[in-house]
Amino acid sequence: MTALQRWWRGLLEFLFPPETDTWLAVLRIGLGLQVAVYALFLRSDWHYLFSGTGEGLVSRELGEAIASFDSPLIPKLGWLVAFGQHVGLGEETVLSVAWACLLCMGCCLLLGVLCRPAAIIAWFLHLCAAESGGLLAYGADNFMTMALFYLMLSPLPDRYSLDRLLVETKLRDPRLLGFWRRVLQVHLCFVYFFGGMAKCLGSGWWNGSNLWRSLIRPPFNLISPDILVRFKYALPILGISICLIEVGYPVFIWMKKTRFLWLVCILAMHAAIGLTMGMYLFALVMIVLNLAAFGVGIRVPFVRHRGGGTRDSTEFFRRNNSPRNGLGWPAKP
Repeated sequence: MTALQRWWRGLLEFLFPPETDTWLAVLRIGLGLQVAVYALFLRSDWHYLFSGTGEGLVSRELGEAIASFDSPLIPKLGWLVAFGQHVGLGEETVLSVAWACLLCMGCCLLLGVLCRPAAIIAWFLHLCAAESGGLLAYGADNFMTMALFYLMLSPLPDRYSLDRLLVETKLRDPRLLGFWRRVLQVHLCFVYFFGGMAKCLGSGWWNGSNLWRSLIRPPFNLISPDILVRFKYALPILGISICLIEVGYPVFIWMKKTRFLWLVCILAMHAAIGLTMGMYLFALVMIVLNLAAFGVGIRVPFVRHRGGGTRDSTEFFRRNNSPRNGLGWPAKP
């Protein structure tokens, strides 16, 4: 075997590792909770945020016009409002139906009912809301859109969904499951590495001033300034730690000996962001993505594990290479 063949084989083994669908169940349930909580958080302000000119906090038309500069093909709530007008529905009715559908899709994902249609509709509606309210959006909206995009393309349904219990479907190829998890893993590595590098280039994260400004700026000032002043010497340490955690993520999250420690650090970082700044949706979606990407099947220190890759992956690999019957399931010996 030549060096090029060995390299190609290694690349295929990296991109298509045999995996179970447990990580997909974590992603589906987590995003279902995320979408449902997102809709409930915006329940009282939905019309106020997305109404037309003169009725909303910021004109929806303004946000959609700005989004159209990037591409006129980006979905917007204005599309749904225009369609509703053609069938005789007012703007307020269309916005109410869109909110109810978004909440319903989140519940469907939680239960595993019509998983793929629910993921597609949730992605579309959330993208419409994020783009129409682009002036009010922040990182959580971008990561929600990204996560729902991966979910709707992944090999749904998973074994823990009601779809699998109600309708007998073929066993998913472990390598296909591994491919989509690998894409998610690599994407997160890029996100954290470049985010960490951007933090390292400035001095604000090294001396703690960026943390100070973030924690005292409304509406994120949940912690009293008196407490921050009392622990001001810890801010530079925390800022440097965040930089190191994010820059080192693409390296140490792949190493078996450091994966658990790095995952705990990144989860603790996002939990702290949610609790200290009130960014609960951002913290939740990042925790869900990290648990789905690297948390399932992780080796916990001082706990005995079976040999092989992630949990049950070797069993799935054997099933995938065993003789199969007409239904796609492994044939009984």
